[in-house]
Amino acid sequence: MFGSHEAPAELRRRLSYALAAACLCFLLLALRLWSLQVLHGEEMATLSENNRIRLRRIQATRGRIVDRHGRVLVESEASYDAVLVPEDAVDLETTVENLAHFLTQSAAETNAVLERAAGRPRFQEIVVKRDLDFEEVVAIETHQTELPGVSVHVTPKRLYRQGETLAHVVGYVGEVTREDVARSNQYRSGDLIGKSGLEEVFDEHLRGVNGGRHVEVDALGRELRVLDKVDPTAGHTLVLSVDLDLQHVAEQALGDKVGAVVALDPRNGDVLAMASEPSFDPNLFNGGIRHEDWRRLMDHPRRPMTQRAFRGQYPPGSTFKFVVAAAALQEGTINPFTRIRCGGSHRLGKRNFRCWRPGGHGSMNVVQALAQSCDVFFYQVGQKLGVDVIAKYARAFGLGSPTGIVLGHEKSGIIPDQNWKRENFKEPWYPGETLPVAIGQGFVTTTPLQMARAVAGLAAGKLYRPRLVLRLDGVEGSVVETIEAEESPGLDLKPAVLDEVRNGLVQVVNSPGGTGARAAIEGVVVAGKTGTSQVVALGSTRKKAHQMPWQQRDHAWFVAFAPAEAPEIALAVLVEHADGGGGKIAAPIAGTVLEEYFRLKENREPVKYAQN
Repeated sequence: MFGSHEAPAELRRRLSYALAAACLCFLLLALRLWSLQVLHGEEMATLSENNRIRLRRIQATRGRIVDRHGRVLVESEASYDAVLVPEDAVDLETTVENLAHFLTQSAAETNAVLERAAGRPRFQEIVVKRDLDFEEVVAIETHQTELPGVSVHVTPKRLYRQGETLAHVVGYVGEVTREDVARSNQYRSGDLIGKSGLEEVFDEHLRGVNGGRHVEVDALGRELRVLDKVDPTAGHTLVLSVDLDLQHVAEQALGDKVGAVVALDPRNGDVLAMASEPSFDPNLFNGGIRHEDWRRLMDHPRRPMTQRAFRGQYPPGSTFKFVVAAAALQEGTINPFTRIRCGGSHRLGKRNFRCWRPGGHGSMNVVQALAQSCDVFFYQVGQKLGVDVIAKYARAFGLGSPTGIVLGHEKSGIIPDQNWKRENFKEPWYPGETLPVAIGQGFVTTTPLQMARAVAGLAAGKLYRPRLVLRLDGVEGSVVETIEAEESPGLDLKPAVLDEVRNGLVQVVNSPGGTGARAAIEGVVVAGKTGTSQVVALGSTRKKAHQMPWQQRDHAWFVAFAPAEAPEIALAVLVEHADGGGGKIAAPIAGTVLEEYFRLKENREPVKYAQN
């Protein structure tokens, strides 16, 4: 009977092996499942979820920057960006090559973007190219199967409406660096942040708050549906104190000259205009500046990226004389009736210090000396005061230290005294070094912003911190923060001293022989002071400016305020390496700006954002 027979031993052995192998397979499978579900369960769940559900950020619209009348200087508009998630690319190298072809750029350029984004979290998007043109958008959208992991996103792009106008003030934006990302958890690779000017200083306010949406994607990373969404919040609007019309006039008045114009309201420190020429177009930095554009800016001999208004440091020349005059009157070293004779030079020891007028000015009081900018008068006054007293009053006028304007990297200039000389040169101060200081030469350097603030202080009898931003507005126009005018301590001059020095500056523009006659305008009394600062030491023979190389020509200065009887605008004009002195070159520029200020005042409505 077959049922009573046992299976052959060989068959039983083979069945045992098969059963053991099956058990081993089930055991290994069980161990693998246990590993995946228990040991690595959370990781696997996350990866699975990331391959299906993504959190995609919605970039907030960066806030606007407007002038004091609400006219737009900077805003944002929609831009189309090519975005890549490398983890969604089946063959990353092929995808990069295809994408480079459709973007009309080399694979090396695309790979360079990927290298900069190295170390980012998995599935984080990489912006490969910003601001795509229409053909590039169409090419990506119609070749999606060849571009797994690639998509086109609509994001805000910065638009600088005024081009080069106010470029040094508003600044520009750029892509975050690895250092930026490491410094703040608010940044992600590909983000745009302020890199200079107001864009940098107020980045946190302008940037806004990003939103986001949970989306379901397919195996190629293409969006299938939106699961939920949080809308972004746009950044605040910066309302500047600058008058765009006056800014345009200041830049046009400088023309192709190298220099700066700063106009302030002496009553509150408002910056009405701040021009620096040559300038640059911040729109070049949108989407990343091209290497050739960057090199052109960096290699330009006139340095268009330099903000001359508050970073340029120059000897103030004879514009400094009103500071010395105020010091001498306040200290009692001279009085309004003191007269000093100028014979064309002043001798100290073995050195002869010359006046700019070889034949001299004759006998002069302080008002006449200011009007005709007599060097000998101020040589002798400075010698009596001493460098430490001159330095004390110069600092009271805000020279030798940053003004406190909100823009970063402001230069302080130099106001020397005996301690400064010992600390920097390990030498004592020599009497002959005081005389050049008394006429704004020697070691003295200032910025155009400092000189505008100093003459505004003379006009008002008090100093204010320059106020560039009046307020921050919310999205709906609500006021988020108002920036109050801020008086600076230190300037404490007798009214009689102020009146005497102001009268001297009125005579500079309005008296026969005054050096600033070209700044005069019809119907308004202008007070001002010319200045010419040497770049190289004078030889025994004077040369005309046009006979010298451009880099060796003197700088031309003019500072002013108006109306003289009730000042409401003060300004400083600086022209580098000018083809003439301050009276010839800088004074007419000041006159043009002042004339436009009063024309605008007469022909339009009162300022929208009232002064404090």
